[in-house]
Amino acid sequence: MSEWFTVEPIDPRTFAISEYGHWEEVHSYLVLGAERAALIDTGLGVGDLRALIDSLTDLPVTVLLTHAHWDHTGGLAGFAEIGVHPADAAWLEDGLPLPLNAMRADFARHPFTLPPPADFDLATWRPYQARPTRLLHDGEAIDLGGRRLAVLHTPGHAPGHITLFEPTTGYVFTGDLIYRGELHAFYPSTDPVAFADSVRRLHRLPDVTTLLPGHRALGLDRADLDRVHHAFEELRDRHLLHHGGGLHDFGSFSIRL
Repeated sequence: MSEWFTVEPIDPRTFAISEYGHWEEVHSYLVLGAERAALIDTGLGVGDLRALIDSLTDLPVTVLLTHAHWDHTGGLAGFAEIGVHPADAAWLEDGLPLPLNAMRADFARHPFTLPPPADFDLATWRPYQARPTRLLHDGEAIDLGGRRLAVLHTPGHAPGHITLFEPTTGYVFTGDLIYRGELHAFYPSTDPVAFADSVRRLHRLPDVTTLLPGHRALGLDRADLDRVHHAFEELRDRHLLHHGGGLHDFGSFSIRL
């Protein structure tokens, strides 16, 4: 098995699958129920994610994408069941509205800090495109058998961005809505007000214990959610929630508008 991936148990039935060798430090998550497994995001497409998942479970796997940006869809090869919010479905199927050379340049913005698999070649890498087999709608529940993930539409970073909430554990899989690092709400396809509203929605959830982000450090908790929420509310009060609103540093994270 490739050393590219780092597998870290959150609990005996939940695993973070991380790509620490790339500057994005992307996380995907495997959530095991009694009958099915959910794979939340699929990372960069550098290593053989399908083989890794097969080594961890023999349950049928459904991929649930928090959004359709290239750093979350790269490992889709080999997975037959793919769910995404309708607002990001066209990006997944038809491709992102960005030049391929720009995405490759972004991919290679910083050197690898771990060696990628020998068969990886950035010159031939391209974002994975696929037709979703399932559209994920706000308020629906994904039943894995003994575990249920609630779908919350949380746009802002992407039009079809979702988070997944498991009330029984208090886990929130936040995608690119909350992590320790620079939160991006400045791209033309982002919406700073919707981003702030989505963070506010998460802040109102009861019984949140653990945030499982799409990037950077693991181990986020309710206090991180509180800090990001208060930061966005401060920017809202200062009338800065618009493109061109600047970069704002809040210590463990920043917000670029």
